[in-house]
Amino acid sequence: MLSLGDATRSVRKEGVIKVFIVEDHPIFSMGMSALINQEPDLHVCGVAENVERAEQEVSRLGPDMVIVDLSLQDSDGIDFIRNNCRSGRQLPILVVSMHDESLHAERCLQAGARGYIMKQEASELVIKAIRQIVAGNSYVSSRIMNKVVGRLAGAGQAAGDGGGQLSERELAVLGLIGKGFSTSEIAAKLHVSPKTVGTYRERLKEKMGFSQGGELVRYAILRAEGVVE
Repeated sequence: MLSLGDATRSVRKEGVIKVFIVEDHPIFSMGMSALINQEPDLHVCGVAENVERAEQEVSRLGPDMVIVDLSLQDSDGIDFIRNNCRSGRQLPILVVSMHDESLHAERCLQAGARGYIMKQEASELVIKAIRQIVAGNSYVSSRIMNKVVGRLAGAGQAAGDGGGQLSERELAVLGLIGKGFSTSEIAAKLHVSPKTVGTYRERLKEKMGFSQGGELVRYAILRAEGVVE
């Protein structure tokens, strides 16, 4: 019988994508690990059952992306997503959850996740979703994408009205956010302080009608991918 250790134990080869799983159901995490490790370019480097342990292990292991469930032992997976954004790591996150996507997917995307699939679809979609997200794209169902794009594009449209027009520097910051750069990296590229970049982020949120930073990040990513203008 395959153990959790067997599922995650393999020699890391150069160029292989390291995936970390945050999941408190051992049977599901074993199955997910085995599925991912069958791919020659993918490797599960670790598993954690709660947010606190996950953050410690992610810092230690340096994965290329994280798969997280929403319901965890003594914690909520969305806390991990929010902490990831606040830390400036910008580590790509895929949510794999039993919860209905129509109720939870947009919330996760707003918090900073790059994708959302339901557990009953995981065996069919997770490999494709991982590759899409690591490549810098998003992965959700077409129904959820249409919903998110419609709302964010409507908010983005407001940026072109009157006093909401974006400056050249604000557009530059928006573009770099969409490419996945952290606040410190944007500051270095634009030769300004991280505090100044933070000010630009707040101006962008205000002008574009976003109440949360995650909404700005999601719009910037969709814009960078050419999904919205």
